[in-house]
Order: sequence, then C-alpha cells, then structure tokens
Amino acid sequence: MSTKRILYQKKVHSIRTISHGVFVLGFNHDFNFKAGQVIAVDLVPDGQPRLYSIASGEKEDLMEILFDEKKNGKLTPFLSVLKPGDSVYVSEPFGTFTTVAEKGYWIASGTGVAPFVSMVRSGLGLNKMLIHGGKLDENFYFSNLLEKLMPERYIRCNSQQEDTKYFRGRLTKWLQNQPYLDTDVPYYLCGSAEMVVEVRDLLIARGIPFRNIISETYF
Repeated sequence: MSTKRILYQKKVHSIRTISHGVFVLGFNHDFNFKAGQVIAVDLVPDGQPRLYSIASGEKEDLMEILFDEKKNGKLTPFLSVLKPGDSVYVSEPFGTFTTVAEKGYWIASGTGVAPFVSMVRSGLGLNKMLIHGGKLDENFYFSNLLEKLMPERYIRCNSQQEDTKYFRGRLTKWLQNQPYLDTDVPYYLCGSAEMVVEVRDLLIARGIPFRNIISETYF
C-alpha cells in the first residue's frame, strides 16, 4: 500500500525481533489517534511511503508498528536494520478501521493482528473475541499480551505446525466448525486480500449481513 501524505521526521526509539523476519518498530510521537488507524512510513520525506497499522495503545508514549520483512521489498529490508536514534518519516494517523464498545469479532491473519493489538492496548477488548490465523505458533504476535488481556476470548488457529497446542487448521476451518455465529454483531477482518474475501464470503453464507462486515486489507 502506498499514499502521498506529509511525513514528519521521528527518531527510532526501539526495534525488536518478535519472530523470524518479523519486527516491532517504536518511535516517540505527538500524534493523537484512534486504535485501528494507520500511518504512512518511509525513510525519506518525499518518497513512496507504505501504510502500516498502529500496534500501540492510544495513550502510550511510543507509537509502534508491526511488520514482516519482505526480502525484495522496497522498504521493510531497510526498516529491519534501523537502530535507536535513526530517523524514520511518518504521517499523521488516519483511517476508519476503528471499533465500537459493543460485542464483536476480530478476525486476523499474520501481521493483520496489529490494529486489534492496538485496540486491546487501548482498553477496547471487552466484549470482543479475537480469532488469529498463523502458519506456526511463533506467528501469533503479541500473544503474551493478548493471553493476559483476553484469556478466554483469544483463539489461535495454526495451519501448518503439527505439534501446535492451539486449534489445528486455518481460521476459516474454526469459523466453519462453530455451530452458531451471532448475526447481530460486527465482524472486523484484517489480513491479506485472499483471507478477507474468503472470510467475508464464509460469513455471508452463514447469515452475517454484509453491513456487519468491516475489513482492512494488507498487501
């Protein structure tokens, strides 16, 4: 994803590896934002920035993004080698992929969990169930935090690891296995275009109104 927006120089505070090829980049900020929003990020002020969901809480001092390094990517190989004190250029937060206080479902694959992590860290996890799909156990990013704050409402669906202790299969399989899905609450989807389309079609087939399905696609 790319966009043209005014970018502001920020200093990297921290960068850490949380899984193979997956990083959390943090920097100080003076932006107000709503959990679920995105920022444009680049290493120069006038390039072709990419969009990343904010993974930190609304009241936290650091703003964090979650990203996986694309070997042939135009930005992530350079983001992954940044060090504290280096410069990064970011836009003001924007976007409408935000949640409501009422009951709902959050459905994510891979790094698409980032906006839901922001929501949980902002105190918006009450009455929500999070279903997260990953290939391996290590792909359940921020799982310690999510286990602590959503202990009975955090479902991990592992599609490839035979010895996983979590649900064995894709998140679509978990959804298909449910005898009942509430048709009166919102369903928030975040992940690849393929996942979003597949889950949306599955939900509609299960009687979920199209108006109750809100999606954010990662490219």
